[in-house]
Amino acid sequence: GQVDTILIYIADFIAAMLIRSTGRTLQMARNRSLKSLDLTKSVNNSVNVSAGDTASLIYLWNPWTIITCVGSCTSPIENLMVVIMLHGACSRLAPLAAFGYVMATHLSLYPAILILPVALLLGYGPDTPPTKVFLQKGLSANKIDMSDNGKGTSQKGFGQFSWKPILHFILWVFIWSCYVLSLNSIILNKVGGLQEMFEKTYGFILTVKDLSPNIGVLWYFFAEVFDFFRSFFLIVFNMNIIFMVLPLAIRLKHRPCFLAFVYTAIVAMLKSYPSAGDSALYLGLLGLFANELAEMQFTFFLFFGYIGVSLLSPVMHNLWIWRVSLSLYLYLYLYLSLSLSTHTCCVLLLT
Repeated sequence: GQVDTILIYIADFIAAMLIRSTGRTLQMARNRSLKSLDLTKSVNNSVNVSAGDTASLIYLWNPWTIITCVGSCTSPIENLMVVIMLHGACSRLAPLAAFGYVMATHLSLYPAILILPVALLLGYGPDTPPTKVFLQKGLSANKIDMSDNGKGTSQKGFGQFSWKPILHFILWVFIWSCYVLSLNSIILNKVGGLQEMFEKTYGFILTVKDLSPNIGVLWYFFAEVFDFFRSFFLIVFNMNIIFMVLPLAIRLKHRPCFLAFVYTAIVAMLKSYPSAGDSALYLGLLGLFANELAEMQFTFFLFFGYIGVSLLSPVMHNLWIWRVSLSLYLYLYLYLSLSLSTHTCCVLLLT
């Protein structure tokens, strides 16, 4: 009812404020990293926009966010928990990050893969330039002045991994998990207990039993596939996300917050039951990297191409579901091409 709608609005507003705070933390870490590389002059001369403010405005005024609010969906609650997790990890608040992680995983299974960026954020801190940049800077500094050891000491101490916040995080994950599972077992004791809850939530997500039309493509694929091959393709599609986790973590370990954005974008495209709220979340997180994206090429084509594909979604839904037109294949091709090209450009630019 009306109370649920108000709670959804409040959740979106809190998420936007936490994204804004996370953006400021990332911007401070970015400036410290560039100053440690003696690039203060280039930082002052470059366009330095407020990434936190930009990201929060993108999240609040995103059409996908407005659609989820108007439709009274529960996606803003899930997005809020993911944002709480990232905010706590960037601020190195292990209890807050553990609470967001447990609740986000409880509401939806897919945020479980965010354990790696959260661990990197707690261990290394916010995003930093690659280690090889500091090594190259240290070598050039030694060539100029072999007697100056001050910068080398500061660069060696920068970005060291710490296990203490991660151990605190694991402890708090265990505490919050026990608390949530205990409450669920008490509430669901007369209904079927935890086993039925896992079957109706996580089992429902992994087995893709509901083939109602949505903005994803898995429902259509499993509606057409033979039952004999269904188990095989279920394993393939569910493992597809997991196969990307480790290689991306190795490549982007120095950019854990950007790694979390990449994971969120992949989940939004490949999860079994995607929604408009998933797109709202990763587009809001994309605004956290506004300073880097300002120098990206082909932004006009990618931006308006994404808007055009989004506006054509209702038309293509009608053609797909009711009229079964061949133009839907063109739409799918454009959508996947724009999505992949956008994320590829972001990865090449921001790494």
